[in-house]
Amino acid sequence: MVIEESSTPDEQLVEATLAGDDHAFAELARRHKNRVFGVAARFARDAAELEDICQEVFVQAYFKLRQFRRDSPFEHWVLRITTHKCYDYLRKRRRDGPAISVDALLESGYEPRAPEPHAPHPDLERLHAALAQLSPKERLVITLLELEERSIQEIAGLTGWSTANVKVRAFRARAALRKLMENPS
Repeated sequence: MVIEESSTPDEQLVEATLAGDDHAFAELARRHKNRVFGVAARFARDAAELEDICQEVFVQAYFKLRQFRRDSPFEHWVLRITTHKCYDYLRKRRRDGPAISVDALLESGYEPRAPEPHAPHPDLERLHAALAQLSPKERLVITLLELEERSIQEIAGLTGWSTANVKVRAFRARAALRKLMENPS
C-alpha cells in the first residue's frame, strides 16, 4: 500500500503502518521528529544523547503502535513517550554519576589545581585575631559552643566540666570576645 506522504492524516498512516507499510511509519517519524527533538533537547546534555533519546522514542513508538488508542492525536502520544524517555535518561544520568571520567579529563590535558584563595573578610580576620587572644579554655568553649554548635551537655561530657561550669565559662568567654572585638588593640 503506497500512501501520498504530504496530505495523509496521521490516523491513516498509523493504520497503514499496522498493516505492514514501513514507509507510512517513516512519514510519521519525519512529521513529528522536530517536536520530539525539541522536547528531548531540553533534557539531553549533548547531540549524541539527543540522538539516542529520539531514536529510542521512535523505536518504542513503532513497537507499541498497537497500543495507540486514537483517543488523542498521534503527536500527543509520541510526545508522552518522549517525555518518559527523557525522564529515564535523567534517572540513568543521576544513577551513573558524572559523564566524564577522571582518566578522560587527564588524557585530554586537564590539570587540576587548587582554587585561588579568596581574601578573607576584614571582620573575619578580626574575629580570628580576637579568638587567638582568648585563654585556651575560653577559646575551647567558644569553638565548641558557637562554631561547632554543640550543646552545653555535649561540652560538659567532652571537657569533664559540670554544665553550670560550661555555662559560666561560655558567658565569660563571650564577654571577653565581645570586648576584644569592640576594642581591637
